[in-house]
Amino acid sequence: MIKNTWKTLSLLAFCGAIVLANPADAKADEVSGPGLSSGNYIATVEAETVNISTDESGQEVLMAASRGSSFQVVEDMGDGFVKVKVKDTYGYLPVDGNATVTQTDEATIAALEAAYDAPAEFRQSVVNYALQFVGGRYAYGGSDPHTGVDCSGFTRYIMQHAAGISLNRSSGGQASQGVAVSSDQMKPGDLIFYGNGRSINHVAMYIGNGQIVHSSTYKTGIKISQWNYRTPVKIVNVIGE
Repeated sequence: MIKNTWKTLSLLAFCGAIVLANPADAKADEVSGPGLSSGNYIATVEAETVNISTDESGQEVLMAASRGSSFQVVEDMGDGFVKVKVKDTYGYLPVDGNATVTQTDEATIAALEAAYDAPAEFRQSVVNYALQFVGGRYAYGGSDPHTGVDCSGFTRYIMQHAAGISLNRSSGGQASQGVAVSSDQMKPGDLIFYGNGRSINHVAMYIGNGQIVHSSTYKTGIKISQWNYRTPVKIVNVIGE
């Protein structure tokens, strides 16, 4: 896939696909095949947010990466995408106008992996993915925030696409999953449930700083609110530590 790292990346940089920093550090014969086995590279997001996909088509989103996030590059796909490591899986990052690829050392890669494995980083990536849909349409029974979604359809979609977690369809069903936590224990990505008495009829995602994101009503759609705008019935951690 990559015959000559410096020539390949230089061509991509000329085409606007990749900006390679410190080109003098890259040897012409350093990499002879896919996977960048003889070099260490990272891709750092410069756009406010960019989707990392499960394949090069970009149709299935793995996660939304925010500005400043860095990922280990494992392969230059040669078409404006790089294959990057995302926790224990891989995704495809469109670098053109979105990210910068630079050569680095093994110590930096090790530190990057350790930092990304931290729960806070993963939880923030889930929140970032959810926030891109703010302003979207509410639709009773809807399951896709691109076209219209209700409260439980929204949290189910976000958890499935951003965290790889399968949730039940109804808010009541989702409340039975994960581990219940108190308000002083809740973290970004946890689910907050509301209701009348013991009956749960609404679910939102905590995003930090005392706020939630949720698909609220036909009038407001997907919006951000204070976490206690209604009295919560239950708070659940479905992501884990």
